[in-house]
Amino acid sequence: MTRLAPLLACLLAAPAAAADLPLPVTDAAYAEVNQGLVAVGRLLFWDPILSGNRNISCATCHHPRFGTSDGVSLDLGEGATGLGPDRRPDPDNMPEQRIPRNAPGLFNLGATEFTTLFHDGRIQTDPDRPSGLRTPLDQEMVQGFSGVLSAQTMFPVLSQDEMAGHYSENEVSKAVRSGRITGDGGAWDLIAARVRAIPEYQAAFAAALPEVAAGRPIAFTDVSDAIADFVAWEWRSDDSPFDRHLRGEAPLTGEALRGMELFYGDAGCSTCHSGPFQTDHAFHAMGVPQFGPGKAERFERHSRDEGRFRVTGHAEDLYAFRTPSLRNVTLTAPYGHTGSHRDLGGFIAYHLDPATGIAQFDRSQTILQEFDGKPLWAALDDPEEKGRILAALDTTPVNLSEADLAALLAFLESLTGDMGADGRLGIPETVPSGLPVDR
Repeated sequence: MTRLAPLLACLLAAPAAAADLPLPVTDAAYAEVNQGLVAVGRLLFWDPILSGNRNISCATCHHPRFGTSDGVSLDLGEGATGLGPDRRPDPDNMPEQRIPRNAPGLFNLGATEFTTLFHDGRIQTDPDRPSGLRTPLDQEMVQGFSGVLSAQTMFPVLSQDEMAGHYSENEVSKAVRSGRITGDGGAWDLIAARVRAIPEYQAAFAAALPEVAAGRPIAFTDVSDAIADFVAWEWRSDDSPFDRHLRGEAPLTGEALRGMELFYGDAGCSTCHSGPFQTDHAFHAMGVPQFGPGKAERFERHSRDEGRFRVTGHAEDLYAFRTPSLRNVTLTAPYGHTGSHRDLGGFIAYHLDPATGIAQFDRSQTILQEFDGKPLWAALDDPEEKGRILAALDTTPVNLSEADLAALLAFLESLTGDMGADGRLGIPETVPSGLPVDR
């Protein structure tokens, strides 16, 4: 699947009336799920069998303990052990580099309005494509994914730093390295073959899908569809105090009410963080501090992350990142596409004046594990790169009082659902592969 890239781009827009609240969220906002797939998807989400070296599951970087994220700015994937801030490089199989972007939370991704995913929007619904999706695989993208949430699962399993493993470590990483993704012997087929070989998974898919019961082999799209249905079911979150306010069940009061009036009124936050899940699903350049490896191919020698521009090639998309939903935002620190701020109030204050903020950025705001890899601060230490990031801004400094900021934080707290990150089903005791479950 950033969690909070442009919170205060909203502050620069014309104020909206407090009456301009979204309608309450109902079941109609979500796509239907197959409960049989939900059950098997829960096991697959927690099962390291999907990673090349059988040592990382989806939950490793999207864990309830860290708000369905990982609790760090830029995580260590392949070549590390442990969870969240306690994750450490494996001295016997060191990571090559940090994962270049912060792991986003998973809340409400089963809602049908989520048609664009990832910080840069590289997966989008596109009815003009045979697959119904626009992805980096372009015309090679196979059909069969149930939607963008299902297709999202294809990226981590193909990433050498996230789940696939490095170039010659296993059959999946070798297939990725040689460009064999789809078809027989491709990376996806190799992963599906692992699942097919486990009787409990075979039986579960046969119970969920009549065509599998009739003899069709389990495909990778079945695996990804199951994980998508599980994520959609597990982390639906529309039971917050704000939701009860919208439904007329228990109105907000005090600081949370004043913060809501600012958010939907004079502060103008809802211009960008609009709709029932507080996102316009658009892209904004907000000057978030850039550090880590950046989005570069292995043959490139830079640490830049130009955001949406790498997808579209349009100059107006330079350094722009997708507006995240704010549901459960208080659970998902650190914030920004690089996880630049561990403190939500500090992140909001930074965006009041990004030019001043980047010049005074406190690097101790990050949460980073010890790792001697590529230079961490190359982009932030480059005056020309900082200049390009700031040149992409179309904002001017905004003044808010400390009391206003406190009220906004109180309102954002009201967006936390009762179930929070615990979900409906929770962590399974075991998974069919018999591999360890991250707790």
